[in-house]
Order: sequence, then C-alpha cells, then structure tokens
Amino acid sequence: MVVTPHLGANTLEAQVNVAVDVARQLVAFRDGELVEHAVNIPVGDRETVAEQRPFLALAELLGRFCVQLERDNVERVEVEVAGQVGRRDPELLARAVLKGLLGGVTAQAVNLVNAHLVARERGVTVVVRADESAGSGYTNLITVTTQAGTGRKIIAGTVFDGTPRIVRLRDLHIEFIPEGHILVLSYEDRPGMVGKIGSILGRHNVNIASMHVGRRTRRGGAIVVLLLDETVSPEVLEEVAKAVEADFTRLIRLDP
Repeated sequence: MVVTPHLGANTLEAQVNVAVDVARQLVAFRDGELVEHAVNIPVGDRETVAEQRPFLALAELLGRFCVQLERDNVERVEVEVAGQVGRRDPELLARAVLKGLLGGVTAQAVNLVNAHLVARERGVTVVVRADESAGSGYTNLITVTTQAGTGRKIIAGTVFDGTPRIVRLRDLHIEFIPEGHILVLSYEDRPGMVGKIGSILGRHNVNIASMHVGRRTRRGGAIVVLLLDETVSPEVLEEVAKAVEADFTRLIRLDP
C-alpha cells in the first residue's frame, strides 16, 4: 500500500504531461481543430475524438457546401446522422455543420462552442436527428437539409478511408470528393451537353479535373458536378448555363 497526501499526483512527470496536454489543445484551438477537453462542448475520450474527426471535417464541408447552394437566407437546418457515428453524439456533428454553414456569412468567428448561439441570433431553426440504421448502402451517413423560404436543398455525405465524400445532391445519388472549385449544374440530359460545357471551359483555359453525373432516368433531369483546377468568372458561368439551358448553376469554393 502506498499512502500519499491529496497532492500525491503533483509530480515532476505529471506537470510535464499536463503542460504538453495544454500546449496540444492550444495548437488545436489555433488551427480550428477539435479541442478534446473543452468544458462547454460535448467531446468524448481521445479514441472517440479520433473516430469522429473525419466526420467533423465532413460535416463542416457539408455546411460550407449548403450555404453556397442557397442564395437566400437559410431559415431552417435539419441534420440527420445515421449509422454507427449516430450512436455517439450527433449534436457535435450538427455544431460542425453550423460552423461551416454560418462561418462564411457572419462577421464574427463561428466555432463548435458558439455555433448554436450564432444560429439562434440569426433566427435559424436547428433540428438534429440520429438513426443507428444508416440504410442507402452506407455504414455512416450525414444528411443536411436547408430551407430558405419555400426552397429546400438536400446534401448527404460519408467518409471512405478517412476522406469525406458527398454522395447525394437533392434526391439523386452522385459521389465525389468535395475539394477546390466545384461547378454544379442541373439541366435536361441530352446528347452534346457535356461537349458544350467542356468547349466553353476549355476556351477560357479552365481545366476539368473530374466530372460526376447523377440522374434518375435516361435523358431526364440530371445534376452534373465538375471539379475544376481553376475558378471561373460569373460571365463564363452564365455562358455555360445558357449553352445547356441549365435551371440551376452554382460555383462552390471550398478552398480555405
């Protein structure tokens, strides 16, 4: 038996470990990463944090994507966390969605601590749901639905091999890694549409890194996502939209 006073843990080694932990948390806070031992956000142990980190990155990306899809002020946000990740704490992932959604439209900095407060101040209703059965063929799935007036936008994503991927836009399955400059188009799928888009972008020296298409039927309504190496001007965006008679056109920028 070893008997010590109540400060028995106050050893030289313990003080070094505490100092290292504090320094690590300050660096994480500075870099905008998750702070493991914050007292005012729901964070589990280190192992849980490691598992959640890629989904937090995904959730923030979904929020940043959503706010650029919607030109009007978002009034309502629904976050549904499905699968194994939903068994832990969907509230933390919802905070990450709000951080991405509100960070680019407010003057103040938005983080995991004040995300709900900023949402309330802007009159945004937030609904969070968890479903342990993911369905749709994915082990884990985060779905974000935003409403602005009568319009609704739906986007869903998951994590494969530690990398966030978007797997749904509107009600269509479409899979891609969200990064860089992303051109989103919606139009009636007909022969020659892809050629027109490529010709216009090529003429303006914009390189297409990859293209992804989501559609329900042949020659029906389709969503096309183009990952670009360069950004495009509003004039080029309008030219592309007119060429394919697009009913929806957005340029999404996800670079820091």
